[in-house]
Amino acid sequence: MKRIVFLLAVWLLGTGVMMAQQDKSAERDAKQAEKAAKKAAKEAQKAAEEAEENALFEQAVQALDNQDFVLEADRVEFKRGSFVYVTSNTNFVSLMGDKATIQLAFNAPVAGPNGIGGITVDGTASGIEKKVDKKGNITYEMNVQGVAVSARLTLQMAKGSNRCTATVWPNFSSNRISFTGYLYPSAQSKVFKGRSL
Repeated sequence: MKRIVFLLAVWLLGTGVMMAQQDKSAERDAKQAEKAAKKAAKEAQKAAEEAEENALFEQAVQALDNQDFVLEADRVEFKRGSFVYVTSNTNFVSLMGDKATIQLAFNAPVAGPNGIGGITVDGTASGIEKKVDKKGNITYEMNVQGVAVSARLTLQMAKGSNRCTATVWPNFSSNRISFTGYLYPSAQSKVFKGRSL
């Protein structure tokens, strides 16, 4: 009788251990499946973001080729590296055909020459040149001449994004200024143009 009770106890203990191991194994499998699902979702989201960025890049390249674009700047950098974050709908560089506009407006209570706290200059673009390096990065250069502007303008855009920097190099001074933001076709732009000089 003792032997039967002993065998029964061993059998129950063994069954309990096996069931506990099966529970742990099932829990481990569930965690691994959850990790795999999260990883797949993250990769899918990353692929979707890259596809969207590439689409915006291709759209920006087409706008450059059509000479019909607006660079909406959210950051302006000055000669010695100081910079300020600005509102993108009032700080921009644009080209429509051969008509270029450069507008700088600060969020200040002073109206400024353009009526919105800064300065707006119009000019005619010439000597337009687009270069693409081995990696697909784009450099777009032009001269801008007008009543209140005489400068060389250089745009640089990295492959795969419509994020762009336009540097204005005045011909008669060394007071360069750089606009950094996103480049769009002018039809999609939401900029507000002030009074030109």
